[in-house]
Amino acid sequence: MSRAGWHLRANAPAIFWLVALVVVVLIHRNIPASGWLMVHLLLLGAVTNSILVWSWHFAQALLRGPNPGSRGMVARLVLLNVGVLAVVASMVAGIWLLTLLGSVLVGAVVAAHAVVLGVRARKALPSRFGATVWYYVAACLLLPVGAGVGASLAAGLTGEVHARLLLVHVAVNVLGFVGLTVLGTLMTLLPTMLHTRLADGAEAVARHGAVPLWAGVLVTSAGAAAGVMFLCTLGLLVYLGGVLYICLPLAKVVRAKAPTTFAPLSALAALAWLLVSLAWLVVLTLTSGGWEGLHRGLETVAPVLAAGFAAQVLGAALTYLVPVVMGGGPSAMKGRVAILDKAAVFRVALTNLALLVSLLPVPSLVRVGTTFLVLAGLAWFLPLLAMALLKKPAVPGTGATPGATVPAVASAPAPAPAAHDLAPGRRWGMAATGLAVVVLVMVAGIVADPSALPGLNQAGSQSALQATGQTTTVEMTMKDMRFHPDKVEVPVGNKLVINVVNEDSMVHDLVTASGAESGRLYPGEKATVNAGVIGTSEDGWCSIAGHKQQGMVFTIVSTGGPASAPTATPPGGMPGMDHGTTNPSGAPSAASLLDFMRAPAAGFTAHDAVLPALSPAVLTGTVHELTMKVSEAEREVAAGVTQKLWMFNGTAPGPTLRGKVGDKFVITLSNDGSLGHSIDFHAGALAPDGPMRTINPGETLTYSFTATRTGIWMYHCSTMPMSLHIANGMFGAVIIDPPNLPPVDKEYVLIQSELYLGSQGGVADLAKIQAEKPDAVVFNGYANQYKFSPLPATVGERVRIWVLDAGPNRASSFHVVGGQFSTVWSEGRYLLDGSDPAAGAQALALAPAQGGFVELSFPEAGSYPFISHSMVDAERGAAGVFEIGN
Repeated sequence: MSRAGWHLRANAPAIFWLVALVVVVLIHRNIPASGWLMVHLLLLGAVTNSILVWSWHFAQALLRGPNPGSRGMVARLVLLNVGVLAVVASMVAGIWLLTLLGSVLVGAVVAAHAVVLGVRARKALPSRFGATVWYYVAACLLLPVGAGVGASLAAGLTGEVHARLLLVHVAVNVLGFVGLTVLGTLMTLLPTMLHTRLADGAEAVARHGAVPLWAGVLVTSAGAAAGVMFLCTLGLLVYLGGVLYICLPLAKVVRAKAPTTFAPLSALAALAWLLVSLAWLVVLTLTSGGWEGLHRGLETVAPVLAAGFAAQVLGAALTYLVPVVMGGGPSAMKGRVAILDKAAVFRVALTNLALLVSLLPVPSLVRVGTTFLVLAGLAWFLPLLAMALLKKPAVPGTGATPGATVPAVASAPAPAPAAHDLAPGRRWGMAATGLAVVVLVMVAGIVADPSALPGLNQAGSQSALQATGQTTTVEMTMKDMRFHPDKVEVPVGNKLVINVVNEDSMVHDLVTASGAESGRLYPGEKATVNAGVIGTSEDGWCSIAGHKQQGMVFTIVSTGGPASAPTATPPGGMPGMDHGTTNPSGAPSAASLLDFMRAPAAGFTAHDAVLPALSPAVLTGTVHELTMKVSEAEREVAAGVTQKLWMFNGTAPGPTLRGKVGDKFVITLSNDGSLGHSIDFHAGALAPDGPMRTINPGETLTYSFTATRTGIWMYHCSTMPMSLHIANGMFGAVIIDPPNLPPVDKEYVLIQSELYLGSQGGVADLAKIQAEKPDAVVFNGYANQYKFSPLPATVGERVRIWVLDAGPNRASSFHVVGGQFSTVWSEGRYLLDGSDPAAGAQALALAPAQGGFVELSFPEAGSYPFISHSMVDAERGAAGVFEIGN
């Protein structure tokens, strides 16, 4: 195989992972664990593949030994990508064992690569920059440790342990594995990119530079593992010193010949972001006040290291190296360089200016816009690479491309001139164009986001207010479903700026009555809210559904002016602005649309109430594995009435699980919604702290329990306000069969719950829930559905009906009109076991979260209504029909 063919195939996996990264960024809101994916598709997928390929290439070039062949390298690349694929798939699916296996495989492959490189370096004759290969060996020996730490993080560790291991993970994998490789390579590659000689003393720096880098990684990791913050600070400072030491000869090279093409410009920008990130990390270790604070900071720095450092240096290296290794002679190489260098200064300026703005306290739409500019600037390389590989362009005036299989034609368009052919004025013009695009996106984001315009939504009386020209700045935190402080005093006429940080474990936002808002803030995120000039007192709150009613409010008190604010209408119609009140957007309650006599539209399909039988062949101790995905969608809950439900696996109620005593249930909860959610299985007995915790959008957790007692057990979301999450559809049943449960002809399951209707297409109304004023009471999520889709049975058949009252507030009295129960089982015991033919029961009484079953046989054909005998509930939806045939 030719050298060009080898490199095409060897670099294909890295390009694949880069393309996958672009796709995930574009659709990340629809993908579980998207934040993790965006970082790891780049670092674990693309960068790790490139490090293996190009460290092998440079080792061969620097050591100048015999070519050992590519068979072993091919095997390592195949196994590496199997491991990467396993880790990526397991994180999306929430299968930790697969994550562990994939991490072990990745670590083993990279360790084997280190051994092979080390053996080659030991056997090779001394060479001028042979020390570079030892950078690669040291880097690859670190990755197995980082992979193991990553697998531990994926196991669901929380709190301080998670924060400390995350720093170990970043230090070992990013600063160690990636950093050592990049810095060792740039010692020789950057001067080569600039077509100039190495600086004096570069060899000595190359020999000794790895020592502070290696020491810095080890001290930082040891400090984090031991929980000693001072050691982390010391280790980061040592590593930063090592980077600066290596930059000394590089700075001399740059002074001698300024960069004008994409590869060195992008590489230098990457080095700058590495230095910024290291300084940032040092400051965080000194000022974060503990591991949780450091964890929040790391979640901001990690994407900067990924996009600013790793992605840019990868693009720089591939831009320079691909034309070199593809062959075809000088003309073909120059043609490829010209393609890959298109708009070089503009791309570098766009990427780095947009990244800088995205880190500033700007409105959320500005941050989104600049983030996409960063993506565009980085991903621009991919279509250019495709063009360079698919075409063999000719450089004007040079004629045909030597070695080309297809001769160049005179009519072929000339390639664009490379950046180094541009006059300095043109280069500055391209940089200015990049700046202009960033500014344009900033202006568009501010115009589109009313909260970014001070005073836009304030009352007219405030618009004429005499401003003092002074600013009151307040530091505010969100924690434990509260704002701290919850009272802010501002002199009349002062502008109020609130720097808010979400230190809670849930998503929150901040909204003021005058219209200022922060946008949604995930744990650890921060925002600066410009509340405008304050003229009167006003309220503020978290607008996430139910949070305001839970007490997440604060007050802005104007001093020296009116004591109370004019009546303000909360802003509506914006994402995340549903306050959980009766009419958050001014729309009428959907309750006005209720007509309990109205039939559903044609094509309606009732919730399947049939309970499949548990096979006698299923052994006790069976493991039931299921992924429960939280989603949000508008669903019909009565004829012509819709609500935006929060659901488990797309239905409300969620799927019914069934097993026996001794069975193990392994449930992976994946939050694909827009709010924090959780799950609580009453069928399991265990400490709730870990498995029942709230997870934010994009996160997953694994909930395992063993069924030890029989019954029909409720499961539900336990995120506060719990009543709202249950009322909005987040509940279901787990049935654990009593021993020796006799077979019956038919089994149904009915789950009673209440509807507290918000606006049409909106979420449940928390005010109605708290007042215990349901608009409807239903079986299996839809009012009167089994009146229009009756449940069938035959005369003489024995029918078992499992009933669960999910509430959240109303009790149930389940009754079949015209029927009598021969068996009644409630909350773990028989009230009537069917052994006495003269004994019977008329109703199964259940409080919220209680369940049981009844059995009966229907004596003759006909329609037998079933209801909750709390008659007001039967009249507002808790009713259905058994249709009995002969």
